Formats: sequence, structure tokens, C-alpha cells
Amino acid sequence: MQRRTFLQSASVLAAASLFSVARAAEQSAVRITLPSAGSAGSAWRPLIDSQHLNTDSTLNLNWITADPGKMQVQLSAGSLDVGVFGAVGLATLVNRGSDIVLFGPALNNHGRWIVRNDSPYKEPKDLIGKTIATTAETSETYLQARIAASLIGIDLKKDVKVIHGSPTANLALFERGDVEAIITLEPTATRLVGRGAREIARVADLWKQATGQTEDPFLVGLAASRTWFDANRETAKQLAALFERFGQAIHANPDSLKTIAQDLGIKADETQAIDLLPQRLAPAYSTRWDDGVFATIDKQIQTAVKLGLLDRTPDRTIYVKA
Repeated sequence: MQRRTFLQSASVLAAASLFSVARAAEQSAVRITLPSAGSAGSAWRPLIDSQHLNTDSTLNLNWITADPGKMQVQLSAGSLDVGVFGAVGLATLVNRGSDIVLFGPALNNHGRWIVRNDSPYKEPKDLIGKTIATTAETSETYLQARIAASLIGIDLKKDVKVIHGSPTANLALFERGDVEAIITLEPTATRLVGRGAREIARVADLWKQATGQTEDPFLVGLAASRTWFDANRETAKQLAALFERFGQAIHANPDSLKTIAQDLGIKADETQAIDLLPQRLAPAYSTRWDDGVFATIDKQIQTAVKLGLLDRTPDRTIYVKA
């Protein structure tokens, strides 16, 4: 009887110990945003896993589907540790008192101006006075497109009639012919080109044309509350290094994007779009987090202030080196 009691007690203690270990592991995991299929960020999890890019055994990732519109709330509430933000969107929040800070790379700008194949328009300036569709007015996609367009003499607020809506609604408008063009991100742009639509400009190219820079500009980076960052500096450093490694792996082997086409929201029968992924989507992934990137972020904020997209430059720098 004593032996049986001892064994039962030992089993209970062992189970409790395993539960404690599992609970501790769960609590130490980084709760990081997972963009849904149909966005460039949806490549992160499948390729990090399949290519074993997370080489640090202490970096435990808990991917959480996060609505970009609710990301600040999730970060502030503690239900999400790490999200992604762009320069202008984050600067707007910082001016309102947010403590969120950028600490690592994520995506370069991959916005595209798309028209139908039979369209007479060959460049963005041809669309002055016309109607186009794009994402919400507060989205980084639109904000950065407006900044880049302004640098080549186009004011999207005044020179073009812009309809703002969800990606699905915008596609419907475009395919019905209710708008002359659409400004959208990858991989949606590649899906449209694969179906016969025509690209007339990349937002990144407009930026480079105006600034003389040779690399695609920053779109969004890894972000967390200053409180989380200060308490988890080593984890933040590991995470920033992982995303640099991810971008470098994609640039070295862009064909790997074909293997996760379905994770990106592309159907198996969209063979033309899948074939285009390596050349069109690979440049979207950042490989650096350094002074060059910081200079671009500063330039984006300065231009946003001149355009009135920001009322002022934030009192503090919105990025840090992890």
C-alpha cells in the first residue's frame, strides 16, 4: 500500500513538474504577429520552419494572427509581444503618446500601380484626373504610396480621385472597370499580373527615382512596446537577427517562394503567378537594420510632415538598434 501511494505521489509530482515546464515555455514564447494569407508576411512562418532558419534554441515563437487595425491594442494589452509598423503610422501613434518602438527589419516597400492590360496608361502621371482604388487612408500602403508619388510631382489627395477600401472591395472595383488603376501590395499584384493585368510602376522605384537611393525603401519593421523591448533586449536582438537571416535566405534562393504559394494565398492553378513570385516578391523582404534604413525612415517622416500626413516630427526616435 505504501509503495502504491509513493508511486501515485511520484506520478502526480512528475505531471505537475511537466505542466510547470510547459507553462514556463508557453509564457517565455514570443507572441508575434502572423499576417494572414494574401500578404507578403505570410511567408515568414512556413519558410522559417521549413528552412530551419531559427537557429537559436532559446527563441520560441508563438505566431498569432493579428489584425493590423487592432495591433496597437494587442501590443498595449499584452496579448501580442511583437507586431509590425511602418514609419508614418507609428510616428502618428507616438505623437499621441504611444511607447511602441521599431527594433528590427521586416518588409521593404512592395506596392505596385496596376492597370488593365488594354489600358492606355503607361505611368502614374497618366492617371492624373482619373479614379484609382487602394487601401485605407491610414494604411502604410497608401501613406507610403502618397509620399513616393509626391516626390515625383503627384499629389494623390488632389490630382487623383482615390477610393479607399478593403483589398477585396478594391479588386472588385478594378475587375469591373469602375476604377482605372489599383495600388496594391504583393502577392495580390503578382496574381493580377498573372491574370493579364499590367504593372506601370513600383512605389519603391518612384522613391528611388526621386531620392537617388539604390535600394527599395522601408515599409514596415518589427515593433514592440518600449516596456517589452527594455525587458527583453536579448530576445529582441535574436528576433531581429532571425528576420535579417530570413531576408538573406530569400534573396539567395528566391525560388523557395514557389514552395509556399498556397500559404501566400495563391491557388495551385495560378501557375503564371507562381512562376513570377521569385522575381517579384523576393525584394520585399528586408535584409538589414542599420543606419541606411534609419535614414530612410527619417526621410519618410520628414516628407509626411511636409505633406501634412503628420502634424509634427515625433519628439523621440521611433527606432532602436536591438
